[in-house]
Amino acid sequence: DPELKPGQRVRVRATLGPPGTPSFPGDFDFARTAWFSALGGVGYTREAAEVLEGDASPPAQLVARAAIEVVRQAITARIVAALPGERGAIAAALITGERGAITDATNQAYRDSGLFHILSISGLHMVIMAGAIFVLIRVVLAAIPAIALRYPIKKWAAAGAMAGALGYLLISGSSFATVRSYIMISIMFLAVLLDRPAATLRNVALAALGILVVWPESLLDAGFQMSFAAVVGLVSVFEMLRERAGAGDGEHGRLAAWGVAGQAAAFVGGIVLTTLIASFTVAPFSVYHFHNSQQFAILANVIAIPICNVVVMPAALATLIALPVGLEYWPLQLMGLGIDAMTGCAQAVAGLPGAVAKIPAIPTVAFACMVLGGLWLALWSGRVRYLGLLAVLAGLALAPGIERPDVLVSRDGTMVAVRAADGRLSALSAKGSSFDLGRWLEADGDARAARVAAAASAFKCDDQGCRAGVRGVAVAVSKSPATLADDCARTRVLVLRGMRPRGCRGPEIVLDERRLRRLGAHAIFVEREPGGADGSNGAALRVATVEEMRGDRPWASAGRDRAAGGVAEPRENFTGAAGANPRFDAPRPDDEEAPGPRRAGERE
Repeated sequence: DPELKPGQRVRVRATLGPPGTPSFPGDFDFARTAWFSALGGVGYTREAAEVLEGDASPPAQLVARAAIEVVRQAITARIVAALPGERGAIAAALITGERGAITDATNQAYRDSGLFHILSISGLHMVIMAGAIFVLIRVVLAAIPAIALRYPIKKWAAAGAMAGALGYLLISGSSFATVRSYIMISIMFLAVLLDRPAATLRNVALAALGILVVWPESLLDAGFQMSFAAVVGLVSVFEMLRERAGAGDGEHGRLAAWGVAGQAAAFVGGIVLTTLIASFTVAPFSVYHFHNSQQFAILANVIAIPICNVVVMPAALATLIALPVGLEYWPLQLMGLGIDAMTGCAQAVAGLPGAVAKIPAIPTVAFACMVLGGLWLALWSGRVRYLGLLAVLAGLALAPGIERPDVLVSRDGTMVAVRAADGRLSALSAKGSSFDLGRWLEADGDARAARVAAAASAFKCDDQGCRAGVRGVAVAVSKSPATLADDCARTRVLVLRGMRPRGCRGPEIVLDERRLRRLGAHAIFVEREPGGADGSNGAALRVATVEEMRGDRPWASAGRDRAAGGVAEPRENFTGAAGANPRFDAPRPDDEEAPGPRRAGERE
């Protein structure tokens, strides 16, 4: 709505709920991120917002943020007007951080080619923008002898670059990744002001310490981990090469002797080297958090990064300089040509066979070994540093050792998957649950689409429900009260769309509405036992749940319930199930009491 402006008070009728829970035990927890962002609920609306007029005075912080957002919107509108289409959308993403207009296909192409970091304003863009300002100020001041010979123009350029980086931070939306990059580059420019080396591990550690003091929760953030892993790797290799070069300038002399060809070779070689280092250092984090690997990222970055460094981002800086006087059209046209080249590169590389490899989840202990080994390699000097390779190799050896669940059930019970005889998941299709299945397949390293895995080939179904066998263990998904007696007697795992009836004692594990809502998604592991003399086919069942793994945290159900003083249990929706058969009238075998009859209008 063009009438809506940042800072206006609005009223809207919305459907809200708590932030989403993990799709399986150990999966990414959006509720944790939302809690630290002071986000209490998520939802949707089906009607337009009504602007409220009044004298209410918002907090000063909100007024300042709204003023910045108005400027961002105006800049975005000017960019899109001068550069329409998706080129303008990507240009806006690189200048103001607004990525909503980029199509899903383009986002996926950048992601699959290993170039998605270009679309997200972070360290690369902040370094190019601040570095360009630093060089521009220094060159201009160096051209004035009266200033260059009397004043420390390098320090003036560093101060100007810090101010320019702050302006870019505000205009780009101040995302957490951008704030992190600004803090890091500001510390390095501060080192220039204090006549200290800028690119050192000490400065990287100070930047990390500053961020963790203010936002300690960012230690477990994937973006924080990958960003600092890449920087630590790059700076440590840079320091090692600098030590080997010594105090002399023999290397620079050799490059100078080669002339333009030598400088070009050094430029391309630097891109290849930095891409290799960054790719190796972030690979464990990419596998651990996202379960995939871009196989041709080096090729894509060797082509696209020079375009971004030389054409796109300098044109973005020129656009910001030209905007106040209305001359942004020409730098944006140049920027559009660079964007076309980057997008073409992303699409070409993403289209190569095997561009993306799906990798199964790895154990936390393997991830920790690789991280500790990498830190050892980066922080120590001399031959002792190579002992870190032992820890890295140990992590690689432990990586395939994760135990994969044999049965997975979503929080609402609408999605159930079992591991088929071929080792892959086979799921019952359910409307609106493809996201959970997609997350399960990602963790499995399975490249199949959710609709393919939802064919339920391992299940035998009728109108009353479905059954499957997993390593000798019978699993039933009941859809009707008519089959409950049989399912309770003949299965070891029973999934219900309602409440557990009285007297259902046969199954070892009954996942009904009450349990799923209380404990979240379930993962069941079939563990073989020697002998099987107990009549259990030699298999024991082990259950892991989302809420048990989350623990008593403010963003978890236990923490929310404690803060709210308790929470209402869900109602039964198996109408008459408890009294449909006499065998279901016995007390429950567990500690959950069956709800008694309710009077009309009574709330639980």
